[in-house]
Amino acid sequence: MPALRILALILMLGACAAPTSYPPAAPSTGKRPLPAEQDFRASDLARSDIDLVAEVNAKECLASARLLTEKLYRRNPREWRKGGFASMDAALARAFDPRHEFRFAELGGARGADAILLAFKPEYAGDRVFAFGAGLASMVLLSYNGKTEFYLTDSLDAQKLYNAARNIEIAAWKLANARDARGELMILSNEAAGDVPNLSFEREIGKMIAYQDTMAQIAAQRTNRTIRKVVQTLATAVFLPI
Repeated sequence: MPALRILALILMLGACAAPTSYPPAAPSTGKRPLPAEQDFRASDLARSDIDLVAEVNAKECLASARLLTEKLYRRNPREWRKGGFASMDAALARAFDPRHEFRFAELGGARGADAILLAFKPEYAGDRVFAFGAGLASMVLLSYNGKTEFYLTDSLDAQKLYNAARNIEIAAWKLANARDARGELMILSNEAAGDVPNLSFEREIGKMIAYQDTMAQIAAQRTNRTIRKVVQTLATAVFLPI
């Protein structure tokens, strides 16, 4: 009994900790911020090595989503202006403010795939980068059950993590190919022109896919479950459930 009470106390300490955190809202630099050092907490006793790995993967994937959103704003400054923001930093601060949990009135509460689809609707007059970035990040967060901190009592669904990876691939295809009625890309990203092609968007998306696939495999081994693999043609692919 004493051991159970100690574990319960540790979990309570974890529950009282800071809410789900996203990448820091420091002024944008176009670079990924260095991981913050963290002192030992009593609640750390209630974590396994896999829990710590899950935290790193979740936070790094969200950091990539934030950096990708920043890069998209730099290529598409008209979008944050359409959203009524005073600056790109203001748009990023709102998109990744953990208090909103990626639920925004301007997106009609849409998250995940619904927000990404909204970004590419021809009739959508709002900030497409905001919708795409918030949709991508919220889809990642949903695959981690809405958490970025994990304890022994938590369990991750390998299929959700795998599905999110495939959905990121679909989102990347739409980003590179969705065009308006004039044949122009709805959101500018990779740029092949010039002596040095700008493929940083593609690389950041690749990191997100790798984080998700790696964690899916770890979760599958932990729960001894088989991931149902899905093969789709990107041009006609539909988003998978999370």
